[in-house]
Amino acid sequence: MTFNLNDKIALFIDGANLHASIKALEFEIDYKRMLEYFEKKANLIRAFYYTALIEEQDPSPIRKLVDWLDYNGYTIVTKSTKEFIDESGRRRIKGNMDVELAIDVMEMLDHLDHIVLFSGDGDFRRLIEATQRKGKRVTVVSTANSKPPMIADELRRQSDYFIELDDLRNLIS
Repeated sequence: MTFNLNDKIALFIDGANLHASIKALEFEIDYKRMLEYFEKKANLIRAFYYTALIEEQDPSPIRKLVDWLDYNGYTIVTKSTKEFIDESGRRRIKGNMDVELAIDVMEMLDHLDHIVLFSGDGDFRRLIEATQRKGKRVTVVSTANSKPPMIADELRRQSDYFIELDDLRNLIS
């Protein structure tokens, strides 16, 4: 991974994807340490955290984390989940934040040299490609060490750099 101290970077964290990755790797992130880690690597402009919230769930298990992050240097982007019935008649909850994350990346590009995407979701491959066409570098943080791997092969191939989340364990847990 190549960061220059003068690089203007932003973190874009797909909260649900990161949560699934650290659960699979069996460790917890110290979000303050993670912010400090990237602040030492480059000029950190912003750290975004994206998650959907179940409004009627009180207390929400994610609410405590979201509130802490909001008070400790992260920009929180949330939306309410939507409930629907799938084709087999089962109740499902939907709360995808991909569009919000993609829009924020595109809006921030003029102010950044490098983006750091915390997600293994292959849907972000085109976002990375568009970011690179604008002359920006992209680092993806996810894991291939979990069973199954959480990083989509096409996302890893498209990124300029890949950081194995498990390799950061001692630095951010």
